[in-house]
Amino acid sequence: MIRVLLADDHAIVLEGLRALLDGEPDITVAAWTTDGTEVLKLVDQHKPDVVVLDLELTSIKGTEVIAALRARPARPKVLVLTAYNDGESLRSALDAGAEGLALKTESPQQTLTAIRQVHAGQLVFPQAARRWIEGRAGAPGELTPREREVWALVAGGLTNPQIAERLGLSDNTVKFHVQHLFSKLGVKNRTEAALKYAHRR
Repeated sequence: MIRVLLADDHAIVLEGLRALLDGEPDITVAAWTTDGTEVLKLVDQHKPDVVVLDLELTSIKGTEVIAALRARPARPKVLVLTAYNDGESLRSALDAGAEGLALKTESPQQTLTAIRQVHAGQLVFPQAARRWIEGRAGAPGELTPREREVWALVAGGLTNPQIAERLGLSDNTVKFHVQHLFSKLGVKNRTEAALKYAHRR
């Protein structure tokens, strides 16, 4: 059962989402709120698997909520559900560390699919986001064989310590490779690196 927490500053959107998710056999709505500052408290109380979050919350920005969640050891996955399809919104969701992004303009079915995919550990982005990211980043520069190895593992969702263990390297060496990799790829974080890996020529 996928436990979901919903956060959107429009009560009507929350109602619609709750009605949509309540009909699903494998998803349960653990909690919901229109107040962004409540999200962290609710996460502690209800331990959801996935937080479905609007970027535009009244009291606090969605990106700040994501950043605060990222700092936690056992954090839920985050799916940003937004009406904004512009590069800036996509960029801010990516940079904050969201696992996925779905558009409110898409069908309810696509939102359900996105929740399941994010829960399963996939990165989820609409076509528009992919096109924007690909347009922004050129072809990867010359990568060393080791950097390619590290890139594949980053794309596989492994953390630096896990990569270090897999390749028999120290944490600091992996950190060094990851920083070089990001700068060569022209990406800011692991999510962008993984997306670029999935779309490499």
